[in-house]
Formats: sequence, C-alpha cells, structure tokens
Amino acid sequence: MEQLARYPLVKTLIERRSRRFGKGMCLNGGPLAYASAYSPEPLSLEEEAALAFAACGITGYALAELPYETGEVPEAGGGNIMIGFIGRTVASGHALHYVTVFVVNDDGVWMLKRPQDYRQTEIASLIQAAHECKFVELYEKSRVRIADRRLDVPRQKPFVPPFNKWSANLPGTTYFLCVNEFTADYINVMLAAFGEEFGYFVVDERNRFEPAGIAKFAVSRGGHLQDDPKHGLVATLGFFETWLYEFAAIEQGGILQNLGLMSQALGLGGFPHFAAHPFIWFQTLGFRMEEIPFSRTIGAGPVTRRLLWLLRKDVPVPTAVGLERDGEVLIKPYCPPYYRNMEEAVLAFVDFKYGEGTGIFRDGGAVTGWRDGAAVQAAIPRYSDRAIAATIAYCEYVYNRYGRFPAHSGPFRTILAYQAHHLDPDFYERFYGPAALTDTQRDHRAAWHRHAGA
Repeated sequence: MEQLARYPLVKTLIERRSRRFGKGMCLNGGPLAYASAYSPEPLSLEEEAALAFAACGITGYALAELPYETGEVPEAGGGNIMIGFIGRTVASGHALHYVTVFVVNDDGVWMLKRPQDYRQTEIASLIQAAHECKFVELYEKSRVRIADRRLDVPRQKPFVPPFNKWSANLPGTTYFLCVNEFTADYINVMLAAFGEEFGYFVVDERNRFEPAGIAKFAVSRGGHLQDDPKHGLVATLGFFETWLYEFAAIEQGGILQNLGLMSQALGLGGFPHFAAHPFIWFQTLGFRMEEIPFSRTIGAGPVTRRLLWLLRKDVPVPTAVGLERDGEVLIKPYCPPYYRNMEEAVLAFVDFKYGEGTGIFRDGGAVTGWRDGAAVQAAIPRYSDRAIAATIAYCEYVYNRYGRFPAHSGPFRTILAYQAHHLDPDFYERFYGPAALTDTQRDHRAAWHRHAGA
C-alpha cells in the first residue's frame, strides 16, 4: 500500500492501457490466436479493495460553493440543486452519486454502498480510513453480498458482443458492473427546471408536442413557465431524459477511468467494455422486475394498442424497479412500486432534502465541509410551491403515459463494465514489442512469484 500511494500520477496516465489477455484465457481465431498456459489467477483481497476504492471510495465532503439565493445578480441562484455533501473518488453531478458499483468474482457478487447508503454517523470514520489508505477495511465495510457465486449473462448476442465473449467475466477475473439510477436526479432537475430561476416549459415529442402535463403552469395561462419558444426555454421530454442519461454517463466514465489507472498502478490488466442491455443484467442480479406492455412504453394510443395486440406484438418489456435482499430494500428509486404514485415520490424527495432535522438541507450541518453547516443550511431556500406542483404534474404525466420513470428506460440502466485480471505476459511477449507491458506489470509478476515461493 505504501508503494501504491507513491505511484506517480503522470506515469500512470502515460502507461494506462486496456490489456485484455489474462491468465487462463484463450483468444480463438485470427492472427492473435493464443491459449494461455497458465491457470486463472484471481485477484487478492488487497487488489480488489484498492480497485473498489478507486471506483467509488468516500474521500471527504463536497464543497458546494454555489449561489443559494439571487443576491445582487438577477436570475442567479439555484444552488439547492445539490443533493448531497459527500465526495467520492469520482465527481458526481449535484453530489448525487448516480452509480452503484457491483463486484463480480469467483466467490460471488457484491453491491458497493453509495454515500447515501450509510448512516451519517459512519461517514467521518470512512473518510479517516480513506486518508489512512485502509482499503481492505473500507472494502469489507462497503460491500453487501448479492450472490454466493459468479453471476453472468447468457454468453450470446445481444447480451455479450462477439468480440468480448473470449475475455469478459471469466474465471479468475474481477468484474465491476456500473448501474445508474435516475429517479432522484430526474426529480431534482425538474424541480430546478420548473423553479423561478429557469421556468422551463416541457412538451412531449412522442405525443404531438403536447405539454407534458404542465399546460396550466404556462405563462400564457397565467403561470410561471415560459411556453413561448422565442425565450429559448421550451424543451422536449426527450431532451431532458437524454441529458439525464449523458450526465450520469459522465460519472460512470470517471469510475472506469479510475479503475484503469488503479489497474495500471497495481500492475494488473484490465479493460472497459460494453455491458448495456435493457434488462438482462438486472434479471441476473435479482432486481425486482415489472413487465410493462410495449404499447405503454411507447405511449401508444388506443388504435395502435389494439393493432399491436392483434398482431401479437404487444410484448411485455421487463423493467427493473428496485433491488431487495432478505426483506431489505438496497436501492429504492423515487417511483412506484415503492410509492403509491409520483406525487408521493416527489414529496418524499422534497422531504429528503428539506425534512426538518433529517433533510440534507436541515440536518444541522454535521455532514458538510462548512465551518457552520447549520447556519449555511438554514439559509438555503426551499423549493417554491409552484415548482413542486409543476414537478408533480410532470412526473405523474410521464409515469401514467409510459408506465415507468424515466419514460425511455425506467429507473435503472447499465452501459459499461470494467474487468481487472492478472496478465499472461507470455501472450504479450509473443505478439508485441517491449512497450506493451510496463515495468509495473513485470514487477507484479516477479513479486507474485516471490510471494508464491515464500
């Protein structure tokens, strides 16, 4: 750990590469065909712990230096878009921490807790342990077992691309799967969009560009949302949901980059790769699933619904809605079935931020980086009643029309995964020049043999 802590950042950036061929693998077909002479060699607990910390370890407090009120600058403000005040090793929009990381190895599957999954009283000790590089201790505190064996999706199209079948999620590897959860920030963003600082008006491009449940809040009807396109504040439902997906993908990209840098510093191989599918990983991990008729997910009208039914094409679309284990809800989105409707979900989210004594803006400021957290929090304004009402109307429209929230995917989505493994140096010596492996990988091999000999 001492050597790892001193590893040069610039050296890591220069030497980081995707290195896919690990011990025990077989690359079949083509000019690089090769079968490893080694057996699969699982990562050590220490190696996994360092990677887990790089991916999503808690490191301190978000500074959140934002304008929480307009002050002397007209139309400034909106700092209450923040959702949390705890920082991880990777940046997260609004300090929400969209991404939950799942770790898959030969011994099972674990979910790594996000900051919001801990009690507030635990945070200070986690930060202290991070500064002391106690990665194994943090790893063991953060992981929640999901399965007692390696889980995998069917190794065929469309679940695993042909070019990844030979290398992804094999025995001996450690597989880091990122799962994005969208409902909290979706509601959060709409509360900002429908607030006085923005005043966005949203139409649904899949419903003849009709207002998305918020017609009565338009300026043209005496409301506060700018429905005249000349002001540049009319947007589509698809625009907001695409923006939401891209925003979450930035956090996931940071996690994958950190995993790649840590793999290099440890002398391991590893590579990010495609792991997107609407539902297969969620079914595999045991998420709570709902089957929504295809016609509803596209917001079809009665004629289209009838036609799809007659053609037997109104197939059910499996949609992940939450994760539970042994009666405990591990990941709870702000939407049904955990709330009766979207109104209840929106009000629960507002209470999460502003509930007296419990909300992140009203909990006394103990888990913040401010000198006087309580005083700062007390001066952060609550959402206006009309912003809350417009958000409820919009969210109810999305869920009632499309059967899920967000409309295009439901609460969860996977995009990419990262795999770490011990490299087979013989493969690289056979096909590549000396620059393919760095001294770090070669030193790792020598250190392993010394350890094995001892």
